[in-house]
Amino acid sequence: MQKLNILVLEDDKLAQKIMASRLAAHNVDLAGDLKTALKKIEANRYDLGFFDLMLGPDDDYSGLRAIAAAAARNVYAVVVSSSDSDEIIDRAYELGAGDFYSKGNEESNVADILRKFLQNRKAAAATDIFTSAFITGDPETKAAAGEALKYAPTELPILILGPSGTGKTSLAKVLHEHSGREGAFVAINCSAYGEDLLEAELFGYRKGAFTGAADSRKGRLLEAHKGTLFLDEIGAMSLGMQSKLLKAIEERSFYPLGSEKPEHSEFRVISATLEDPQDLIAKGKMRFDLFQRVHGYTINLKPLADRKTDVFLLAQHFTKGGKRLSFTAEARAWMEDYAWPGNVRELKKFIDLLSSGEGGRVGLDTVQKHLKGGQGAPRRAPEAAGGPDAVYTDALKRGLEAALEKISGEIIARNLRENGGKKTKTLEDLKISTRLLYATIKRLGIALPGDKK
Repeated sequence: MQKLNILVLEDDKLAQKIMASRLAAHNVDLAGDLKTALKKIEANRYDLGFFDLMLGPDDDYSGLRAIAAAAARNVYAVVVSSSDSDEIIDRAYELGAGDFYSKGNEESNVADILRKFLQNRKAAAATDIFTSAFITGDPETKAAAGEALKYAPTELPILILGPSGTGKTSLAKVLHEHSGREGAFVAINCSAYGEDLLEAELFGYRKGAFTGAADSRKGRLLEAHKGTLFLDEIGAMSLGMQSKLLKAIEERSFYPLGSEKPEHSEFRVISATLEDPQDLIAKGKMRFDLFQRVHGYTINLKPLADRKTDVFLLAQHFTKGGKRLSFTAEARAWMEDYAWPGNVRELKKFIDLLSSGEGGRVGLDTVQKHLKGGQGAPRRAPEAAGGPDAVYTDALKRGLEAALEKISGEIIARNLRENGGKKTKTLEDLKISTRLLYATIKRLGIALPGDKK
């Protein structure tokens, strides 16, 4: 474990000894008064500081001054104090404190603070994840994933949204790897099982619990003990199964099928769905209380069509260590402007196909041959170009109605693309009629991934 340089500001000698024992694996300096603490902060470089606020019987929260001094030196300041009024807590955070804990549970709190601090430092330095574990050069996607990494070391559940094939499972694995949890990453695709089979997979079963249960089997929840349970496509789960899962999440215990003895598991939940949870709740397909339990922090992954810079970053990654490919300028432009209805998954399949064939220089004809076949997925609808003057010129040339129809088509196509093909969301965003939406989809031949409603 990495050793940290830590300052403890505490006037009580017994409390000093307790904190020192909790931090024995690190380099610890002790200060019993504000003056000593300020001198140490100025003279040394600390990673972390634990600060009491009341330093003596008649002290007026002088420890607050140490927080400001520590924050100015980039020391992560943690308050451990018996003074925890709303006013004092607010003041401590205003001065730069990173955490505030009441005295009385130091053993658990200090261990948790150290674990989160080390994992957050690791996550902050892990810029290489965007070139290895979760490939992206898109600024918005990197920022969103980077923000999610801040919550990786916590118990907070994380919900990952995005169209199929955008990398939700890859991101979930990265979050687990940066969580500091000692258990395994256990994934299950909820859409791949009926209710009975899903219950058996999640909770496990005892021998003879049902026809075909020749042996007992451990469930995924137990496999994820002290690790991460990744529930992919949680929106596909039946309401009955959602109720059982909710109880297991809340109580951290469950009964395997055919057993009268409960199992206990300390798992952390990360879930994902390609559907809008609010739509599922409105349609009665998702329990609101389950949603509340799985969306502590939510991240949205954009479709590949909105991450142009990622197309060839990913293509290069998929050929790493194998046959490399070269694309003509025309082929590159066409691929960057392609709709990619299957997202990253479709791109990988396409690159694997090219790598398996003869030759390595890929031209426009080859790209169009393989990407125009199959689903018949279109390229991205062109954006309106030239601004108001171009629109006016077009209206004079072709008539106002035709010009407006062109502009409305481009706007609707763009919004559908940015919403991952969710028609309900586009109706809400643009405040248009269902008739106009479907007429535009038909007129432009827009193919939607999974035909999402």
